Amino acid sequence: MGSNPAAYRRIASRFALAGVLLLVPPFAAAQEEQAEPEPPGLPRVTVPDEPFVINTHAIAEVRVVVVTKGLSRPWGMAFLPDGGILVTERDLGTLRMVRDGVLDPEPGAGVPAVFTGGLAGLMDVALHPDFDENRLVYLTYTRPLPDDDPGARSADGGRAATVALVRGRLDGMALRDVEDVFVAEPFGGSTAGARMGFAPDGSLYLTVGGAFRTDPAESLAQDPGSHAGKVLRLNADGSVPDDNPFVGREGYLPEIFSLGHRNHQGLTLHPETFAPLTTEHAVQGGDEVNVIEAGKNYGWPIVSYGRQYDGERVSARFWAPGMEEPLVFWSPSIAPGGLTFYTGDRFPEWQGDLFVGAMMTGRIRGTGHLERIVFNEVGEELAREWLLAELRQRIRDVRQAPDGLLYVLTDEDEAALLRLEPVAEASEP
Repeated sequence: MGSNPAAYRRIASRFALAGVLLLVPPFAAAQEEQAEPEPPGLPRVTVPDEPFVINTHAIAEVRVVVVTKGLSRPWGMAFLPDGGILVTERDLGTLRMVRDGVLDPEPGAGVPAVFTGGLAGLMDVALHPDFDENRLVYLTYTRPLPDDDPGARSADGGRAATVALVRGRLDGMALRDVEDVFVAEPFGGSTAGARMGFAPDGSLYLTVGGAFRTDPAESLAQDPGSHAGKVLRLNADGSVPDDNPFVGREGYLPEIFSLGHRNHQGLTLHPETFAPLTTEHAVQGGDEVNVIEAGKNYGWPIVSYGRQYDGERVSARFWAPGMEEPLVFWSPSIAPGGLTFYTGDRFPEWQGDLFVGAMMTGRIRGTGHLERIVFNEVGEELAREWLLAELRQRIRDVRQAPDGLLYVLTDEDEAALLRLEPVAEASEP
C-alpha cells in the first residue's frame, strides 16, 4: 500500500481467511449513479412495513426495523442527543426530523436556497462537537451562483453552481443565524459530492468532488488551485488550520488536505487513528475506499483501476510514484455511498468492520446493498459480505447511532430509514 498500514490499524478480526464468505457478483462493468431504464427481469421490491430478519455470515439473525418511510432521496443523517434524527433530502433541498419513529410532516425552516437537479442538492448533515452548548448544525449543499458571477454558466451553457458549507443554530425544527462558512471556488459544474466529519481536535474534513474529466491535463483533481477533487480541512468557523499541509505554498489553496480524487460520496473517521476514510466513485470499475493522509495525492485520473463507460481504460497505470493506492477498490463498481466503522457493543461480532452503502453493482439496477468489509490487524482486507441485497434498494448512507445500532438510508423516490438490531435483544420482554 502507498500509505503506512499502521495508519489504519483496526480492532483485530475474528475471522481467519479460510472459510470466510466472499460475496462478489460476476458482473463485468460498473456505475455512475444515473437514472437507468426499468429492468424487465428485476421487478422492484417494496420495503415491508413490519420488521424482518436477515441471515448474515457472522451473526445468524439480525432484525431489520423500518423506522420510517416517506423520505425522498435522502443523503445524510445526524443523531441528536434527545434521540431525534436529522435527515437531508437531496432533490428537495429539505431537512427532515425523525423522532420516535415518526417523520415530521413539515420540513425544517432556515435551509438556504439549494441548487437541485442531477446529482446536485442538499447533501450531508453533521452536529458541532459542542452541540449540547451551541446547538450548531452543519449542512453541505450545492449553492447556485448568481447570474452576474463570471462562473455562473457551465461549459455547455447551463447554470453552474458550487459546493458550500453552511451552519445554523437548531431551534426546534428551524435553523437560526444561518451563515455560509465556506464556499468552494466555482469549477464549472454542479454535481460534486460533499461529505464532512469532525475530528477530535475540532477541525472539520470536507470532501469536494466533481473532478470527472479523465484527461490529466484538464482534470481539476490535480489542479492545486481548485477545490474540486480534494479533501479539505477547515476549522469549525470555516477558516484554515495553520497546520494544513499546503498553507503558504504558492499555487495551492490552503484548505486542501489531499488531492487526486474524482467524486466522494462518503467520509468517516477511523476509530483508533482518527484518520479520515472516504469512498470515491470511479467510472466503470475502480471505486475506492481511501485512507486520507495530509498532503498525499490519490492519483485520479493519472492512475486508476477503472474504465470509461465504453470499456476503455482510464489509465494504463494502476499506480505511479507519488500516488497513493486505495485501501479497498471494487471492480465491478458498486456506486459507493456513506461508510462507517462499527465500534459498538450491540454487535460484538462486527466490531471493527467497515460498512459501506452500495447503490448498484456493475451498472445493474436493483443490485444495491449494504457491504460489510473485514480487515486483519494491519488493515489488509479479508472478506466482503452483502447485506440487505434482497431489498434491491440503493443504499445511500449508513451510520452507527449513539445506542450502538446501525441505521441505513435507502436512496429512492420513496425511501426508508432502516435500523439493524440484534434479534436476541428484540425478543427479550
